[in-house]
Amino acid sequence: MDKAVILARGLGKRMRECNSSLNLTQAQVLVAESGFKAMMPFKRPFVDYVINELADAGYCRICLVIGPEHNNIREYYQSLKCRRISIEFAIQEKPLGTADAVVAAEDFVGDDTFIVINADNHYPAEALQALKKLDGPGLIGFERDSLIAGSNIEKERILRFAVIQTDNEGFLTNIIEKPGEKILVSVPKPVCVSMNCWRMNPTIFKACRAISPSVRGELELPDAVLYCIKFLGEKYRTVFIKAAVLDLTSRSDIGPIAGRLANKKISL
Repeated sequence: MDKAVILARGLGKRMRECNSSLNLTQAQVLVAESGFKAMMPFKRPFVDYVINELADAGYCRICLVIGPEHNNIREYYQSLKCRRISIEFAIQEKPLGTADAVVAAEDFVGDDTFIVINADNHYPAEALQALKKLDGPGLIGFERDSLIAGSNIEKERILRFAVIQTDNEGFLTNIIEKPGEKILVSVPKPVCVSMNCWRMNPTIFKACRAISPSVRGELELPDAVLYCIKFLGEKYRTVFIKAAVLDLTSRSDIGPIAGRLANKKISL
């Protein structure tokens, strides 16, 4: 398995929110105003660091799902001479949600198994390698306490992430979006959350087309996964990992992430 789909089409609503108290460069402010977080400049665009981890984990065929207006990222990668990876693009015409974004990559995927990740999360290579070793669909369950301790993600933000529930064999049974403190207390320890780090097969496309919009009005990938499990007979193995993930959600994340990426070498 060597294909990875990176979801980069989001509107970046929280990133667009102005925060004049932060010491950002003019280039960072311009990208923040656009909401296109994948191209947030550190020493290099944030998505370069994301792709570098994919390459380290053994993925060499990358598809970036972008909007029709995102010509700058096309131009950027066309200007690079990449040795370890090849990059293709899929267009999500409208920002209808993560499930719709995955469908946009169907031609790239074909009949192959693939992984799906976010463009605004920097995942460790060990997590991406763990998905590669599975013999079927699955996801990474990041231990909540390890995320808080090692990432730029504070305890309050974890409440906005989806909590994973599994059966005794480690297969996914439910995903609870934005669980809140009361539900978190009732969830068996250790609490693990989904950071949208998936291994999938082409069955997911049927599920993405079958679901209805969520309460947020979006076609969401976790709903499609649960549809696969309930109606299409799929099983999603959960791999539990204690590791850090960098989360580029708002402008206040830029400074902390810059510090963590400062000495990171990129080889694409």
